[in-house]
Amino acid sequence: MSIRNFDALFDPGAIALIGASTAPGSVGAVLAENLYGAGYAGPIMAVNPHATAIRSALSYHSVAELPVTPDLAVLATPAATVPGLIADLGRRGCRAAIVISAGFGAAGEPAGLRQQLLDAARPHLLRIVGPNCLGLISSPRRINASFARLTPHPGNIALISQSGAIIEALLDWADERGIGFSHVVSLGDMSDADIGDMLDHLCADAATRSILLYVENITHARKFMSAARAAARTKPIIVVKAGRSAVGARAALSHTGALAGSDIVYDAAFRRAGLLRVAELDELFAAAAILATGIRVSGERMAILTNSGGAGILAVDAAGARGGTVAMLAPGTIARLDKILPAGWSRANPVDLLGDATGERYAGALDALLEERDSDAVLVINCPTAVADGVDTARAVATVAGRHRGVPILTSWLGGRSTQDARAVLAQSKLPTFKSPEEAVRAFSYLADFRRNQALLMETPAAGVMIGQGVIEQARQLFAAVRSDGRASLTEAESKEMLSWFGIPTVPTATVASPAEAARSFVAMTGRAVLKILSPDIMHKSDVNGVALDLGSAEEVEAAGQAMLAAVAVARPDARIAGFTLQPMIVRRNAQELIAGIAQDPTFGPVILFGAGGKATEIVGDRAIGLPPLNSVLARDMIGGTRIARLLAGFRDVPATPLEPVVDVLLRLSELSVLLPEIRELDINPLLANAEGVIALDARVVICEPQPASPGLSVSPYPRELEREIRLEDGTALHLRPIRPEDETPLAEMVGLCAPEDIRMRFFGPLKGFPHEMAARLSQIDYDREMAFIVVEPGTAFGGGPILGVVRIMGDPERETAEYAILVRTDMKGRGLGYRLMSEIIAHARETGYRTVFGHILRENRGMLHMAADLGFTITPDPDDLETMRAVLALQALEPAPPSQRKGRKRQRASA
Repeated sequence: MSIRNFDALFDPGAIALIGASTAPGSVGAVLAENLYGAGYAGPIMAVNPHATAIRSALSYHSVAELPVTPDLAVLATPAATVPGLIADLGRRGCRAAIVISAGFGAAGEPAGLRQQLLDAARPHLLRIVGPNCLGLISSPRRINASFARLTPHPGNIALISQSGAIIEALLDWADERGIGFSHVVSLGDMSDADIGDMLDHLCADAATRSILLYVENITHARKFMSAARAAARTKPIIVVKAGRSAVGARAALSHTGALAGSDIVYDAAFRRAGLLRVAELDELFAAAAILATGIRVSGERMAILTNSGGAGILAVDAAGARGGTVAMLAPGTIARLDKILPAGWSRANPVDLLGDATGERYAGALDALLEERDSDAVLVINCPTAVADGVDTARAVATVAGRHRGVPILTSWLGGRSTQDARAVLAQSKLPTFKSPEEAVRAFSYLADFRRNQALLMETPAAGVMIGQGVIEQARQLFAAVRSDGRASLTEAESKEMLSWFGIPTVPTATVASPAEAARSFVAMTGRAVLKILSPDIMHKSDVNGVALDLGSAEEVEAAGQAMLAAVAVARPDARIAGFTLQPMIVRRNAQELIAGIAQDPTFGPVILFGAGGKATEIVGDRAIGLPPLNSVLARDMIGGTRIARLLAGFRDVPATPLEPVVDVLLRLSELSVLLPEIRELDINPLLANAEGVIALDARVVICEPQPASPGLSVSPYPRELEREIRLEDGTALHLRPIRPEDETPLAEMVGLCAPEDIRMRFFGPLKGFPHEMAARLSQIDYDREMAFIVVEPGTAFGGGPILGVVRIMGDPERETAEYAILVRTDMKGRGLGYRLMSEIIAHARETGYRTVFGHILRENRGMLHMAADLGFTITPDPDDLETMRAVLALQALEPAPPSQRKGRKRQRASA
């Protein structure tokens, strides 16, 4: 994560255009035309060794001749010349460059040219956009450093694309519709600056209200996820990802690997980050337009008000196709509508007002729908008729909308010229209006999807699972034994045993060498049995008749084993037979067969899969993907994203399956993927689930040596290594650990137990309650960007309380500076806890690589001011706020004061 020198990209003091040209139609000529013609107020200096002037401005023969050091350089010269030019620019003090040139690392080009480019830039911290890109456009500074065909209108939408051609098309499309942009960035080959960097910059950009992404691939998944999650909390991000088809999907050893295709993993990543994914380019602007209105919905239920039954049905069909929910009208709502509508109205949703509906009828019905609150949005549809005035109806709808601000209203006036005046009335009233019901429903679906994704970022999970270190070491010893045997896969029995260590219920499984031994083992069993072939070369046993079910006697077991050997000899004569596995036949009434597992994605690292299991799992293709680490909210969202979730919810005489045991399995698999990166694939299929719970009937684990070049986790996991026991000055033992999402409730309880004065010192003002949104934001943190330590009693479970104190830092993307904040529960003050928390967070900041820690302190907060001085902070008045002081600690220069210098400060630290 780095936005170092991005000010030189978006707000340069001077620009150099290297490769400027006067040749008509050349890239250098178009660049010059765009740069000089966009209205940039600073100096633009053209460099061309063969020209004396470009567009009537003096041209220079080399970088050395430039009279002013450029902050930004735009290069459009042959690829082989670029590294040398970058080195020259760096020595001059240039801080950023846009490399338009192509030919870096492509077939037939000199090897290592891309690396030469980076090597030339690195000593000078010179940032590179490109190579092989269209360029950059920034409306606030009137910069068009691109060879795009046109300069877009100014606006508040930022566009980032890996394809220059897509940008050209989108700019043309936007120009026709009068849509403007704050910034347009073509990233090209992303040798340096990438999507994550741009999101970090645009997150804090005041000129940008929403961000559009065209993505072909992600190069640094963890960096992208961190930046995307941070930016999505502040403004809508809409993404189109090319390559949705399964062509080229990798071959996999297990069901899980085969089901975890690349595009579905991207889907999961975008959802986890809070991004809204759309399928087509034209949807980018449609989604951006509705989200830019500021309209937000609180749910997914839509009511439809129409004077045409057919138009209402089209809206319902569109909602169904997008997974939407048509609201059910309550009996009270229907009774109210009965009083004001003709007898022939639909008495259901869609509310069909009949073809002669006037503005008055629309207004009465809309009032009822908005006041009864059966829905989260209302779509008002009007078809032109000869007996009612569409403009009058639009005015009536606008009047009602002005009285109700709680439920969003979308409109669709069907028709052409005859509806233009009505649409103008609606637009003037700031009511979104669409040409068709389908467009309106699509817009509502964007709002609903955006709400759902944002809610996932804020929901409070239940307490997570914790795996002991001893179990982890036990698993690693098993992996070592498997490798020493020359194997990459655990046997079925080994896989189940390992899963049982980690708390996942499994069926007891014995390994036997022959049909006769299987028969002898059956005698010691109770009930009926299942016999399976055991071979390191056979992944799917049922494919070779390698599974025999419901065996009731030793004779049946032995006969099944003999038949199995014969069948396998025909189907897979090359397969090595290691024996058989024997296990009880598990029969559970109304059970569903599920699949759960771990797979490795080449971009996003380990992923968790859940879906419908059994032999047909790949054919059915009902699955959902999640990125670890998971919590209970994310696990439930995964389950809810599958069709089998409807079966788990119960149907007819089949009772619902409790989801808690299924969620628990997914959380434990998540922990496995985090703690044991050696797991390449893990496959539980089937995982049997019913009202009795879950049990793994079959399992397989594939391992590999940890690879240094593997992508690793794409979401920062809980840093359990930072947990430790601490002691206060009076000897009290406490447990210090990083905060977790499930700590939201005890965090809110702690704030509630603090004195109002302490709250005012921490938050610089009184708090009327501690809302969920604030508590969630402070407990659901990105450990790559910030850290918060809490202190609890020893032995306190995750999500348990009470919390006695909390300290945090939030750093910049460069890891240069971090701002701290601290709160100690009022009854714990005066015992040295505040000082200990500050010492711990300072030590963490230093170990993480931050250069400076700073904080803002109210002038009257003498306790915090004294503590900061004890810790070595330099304290000065805040130039931006007369009521606060600014405390700054240079981590490389100063150490905290020794304990001997802290005596007598205990009372003064009371407000820490």
